[in-house]
Amino acid sequence: MPIDEFIINIYLMVEQYYKIVVTKPLRSAGYAPKLSDPEVICMEMVGEFLHLDQEKQIWQYFTQHWQDWFPAIGSYPNFAKHCANLWQVKQQIQDKVSQIEGRDNIHFMDGFPIPVCHYGRAYRHKNYQDLAAFSYCAAKQERYYGFEGHLLVNLSGMIKGFTFAPANVDERAVAPEITTHIHGLLGADKGYISPSLTSYYDAQGVDLQTPLRANMKEDRPKPVVRRLMKARRIVETVIGQLSERFNIQRVRARDLWHLSHRLIRKILSHNLCFVLNKKLGNPPLQFDLLISS
Repeated sequence: MPIDEFIINIYLMVEQYYKIVVTKPLRSAGYAPKLSDPEVICMEMVGEFLHLDQEKQIWQYFTQHWQDWFPAIGSYPNFAKHCANLWQVKQQIQDKVSQIEGRDNIHFMDGFPIPVCHYGRAYRHKNYQDLAAFSYCAAKQERYYGFEGHLLVNLSGMIKGFTFAPANVDERAVAPEITTHIHGLLGADKGYISPSLTSYYDAQGVDLQTPLRANMKEDRPKPVVRRLMKARRIVETVIGQLSERFNIQRVRARDLWHLSHRLIRKILSHNLCFVLNKKLGNPPLQFDLLISS
């Protein structure tokens, strides 16, 4: 579809969910901003899809190209403040979107690195000094300094849960935080092998399945294990989308509050694009099909 239709569709979805999650006025005093909350969120979602992951980039794009559609866009500082103040609304919209559009009984979880700086500058880096940590990324075979993102997706690739923690925090300790309110099959990699975690999920009615280590006995039929491993690639695909299109591994914020806000924005933009693709009859994760050249 043309970019103007894409913006309209994103705005209509944002407005729909905004009305569901915001049931009373957000502001009890002062003047209401001229630019409405759904307009701001729509601009953020479109900006993230277009690889614009900084408020200034998003503001410049819409000021230069869509001023007629958003005549009340105002100054950059006010726009940036408006974006940040809506972080809870975006989190609530994300929760509602995944609840309504992402019903499934098969899920997969995995982690990915979020470096906050180049490894060589880690000891001199002043931001996140008491929060970030050193760890090792097996996929890239390198050490890094920062956080680890923890992701839960359903079988179609919709993001159902997300959080992040210092890179040295065991992903098995974080797993229960992102898997509340799910049931059925939960696939993961070897890093989630743990008798206590398996017992926890058994009590929750969740069947945790992982590949086994070389010294462990495999009782499952080989075709079942192969299908499980093939299906688990969906979470790797989503991580790839978040990294390449939404720049989720590039930290531009200087404090935890702004970092949290930007990560929420990227997750929500991903899921709205996912929903829009489904409505158009496209493969949900084929985001390149959303906008025609």
